[in-house]
Amino acid sequence: MTVVWVFPGQGSQKIGMAKQIENLPNTKERFSYASEIFERNLFEICELNTEQKNPLSDLNNTRNTQICLFLIESILLDALKDNGFEPTYVAGHSLGEITALYCADVFSFEDCVALIKVRSQLMVNVGEGSMAAVIGFDRNELDLLVKKFDDIVIANDNSSSQVVLSGSNKALDNLSREISCKRFLKLNVSGAFHSPFMDEPAAKFSQYLKQIKFKNPTCPVISNYEPSLCSDPNELKIRLENQMCNGVRWRETMDLIAKDSDLHIVEIGPSNVLSGLGKRHLKGVKISQVSSSDQITY
Repeated sequence: MTVVWVFPGQGSQKIGMAKQIENLPNTKERFSYASEIFERNLFEICELNTEQKNPLSDLNNTRNTQICLFLIESILLDALKDNGFEPTYVAGHSLGEITALYCADVFSFEDCVALIKVRSQLMVNVGEGSMAAVIGFDRNELDLLVKKFDDIVIANDNSSSQVVLSGSNKALDNLSREISCKRFLKLNVSGAFHSPFMDEPAAKFSQYLKQIKFKNPTCPVISNYEPSLCSDPNELKIRLENQMCNGVRWRETMDLIAKDSDLHIVEIGPSNVLSGLGKRHLKGVKISQVSSSDQITY
């Protein structure tokens, strides 16, 4: 059987997610290490009510979301490995691609924490544009409308019935009045992620990545920028460099995974965002969820 571990990105965070894993071996040590690097109590941030006056204490702040999700996912995946589980290959959605690279031993836990600090700070400082989720639409109509607006792109091509757009606020508002869909929901984010709005921070991130050694992966990795199985560390670096300013091609990732007839997808993270997408997009595929310390099995 082909077992694919998938790791979600921003939007899958949940208040209380750290409590779900606090009795796993690495939890205290890893949260302490990352909290020192980020200069705030990340475990506490995972447990606080999101209605925070101080944005640095808000789990939904990109500066906190990315590192907290990585901590949860990395602790869970290492607990699975300690229990004898291993994936055939891995994939991650946006931030989750970094977790996938960690899972494949491309770089260390410490490298990931430092990398995510740089990535999240660059992304939160953009301050231009916004994002919107579109659910239940005609794909041809959507593609035509996106081409009509110069400053809108498909940021997350999640499934045949859900995408996330990035662009200027004005253009997104104009498109929302033209498209026929079940829901058009503006997202509470600090910028137009995975779009040309991110070109400048992506260039800075690329320079940072040049300092980091990408090791040979212990299993193939599917990247967001180019959804194909890859075991070349140099190519994985290029793909991660391109990720920030290009779309997340998750629908194509699921279609690639589905080519295996005897397949088990395991989502590792605090919620079932990717599991939900998989169940709606793929038929007859076994999908499991690992999100807490009492669930280190599948």
